[in-house]
Amino acid sequence: MDRILVLVRHGQSEWNLKNLFTGWKDPGLTEKGVEEARWAGRSLKARGLAFDRAFTSDLMRAQHSLQIMLSELGAPDLPTLRDQALNERDYGELCGLNKDEARQKWGEKQVHLWRRSYDIQPPGGESLKDTVARVLPYYCQTILPAVLRGERVLVSAHGNSLRALAMVLDQLSPQTIPSMEIATGIPLVYRLKPDSTVETKDVLIP
Repeated sequence: MDRILVLVRHGQSEWNLKNLFTGWKDPGLTEKGVEEARWAGRSLKARGLAFDRAFTSDLMRAQHSLQIMLSELGAPDLPTLRDQALNERDYGELCGLNKDEARQKWGEKQVHLWRRSYDIQPPGGESLKDTVARVLPYYCQTILPAVLRGERVLVSAHGNSLRALAMVLDQLSPQTIPSMEIATGIPLVYRLKPDSTVETKDVLIP
């Protein structure tokens, strides 16, 4: 039984390129983002990985990245579930703002707290703790049972929703998880034990 779980952050989006807070806004991928997703799919295929099921968020940048990866894997019609539970962290009033402009408006220290603390919410938005509280029940109730049944699962989502999963998989604390960086288009390949803990983890890098 394989118990393979692969997490991939979507390719670079137009707002990533412009250094904007994105959250639940729905910009498309850049040309670089498309290439990152293609590379991710090709890398998974080169490892001999195939999948039984995929999960993604309700946002197009994650869905488009998944479509590109599945095309590269030769599995464009793979059964896929989409759910808001896997959406990026909602940055509230920060959404659409340039990060440098936000620092000028609220100050470097305050913006850093909003971005890198675990439980401090930006105005009208979610803290990382809130995102974890949204993502983990979906993981435990929907994604993890499929993996433990022996299905090979691919998840295309976002930096903060994937941080929430990594918090469990990598056994990270609220103090260490905010500093974890998840690069766009880089697959994280986990093999789980029967008790749902991690047996091996591979980061596929160019």
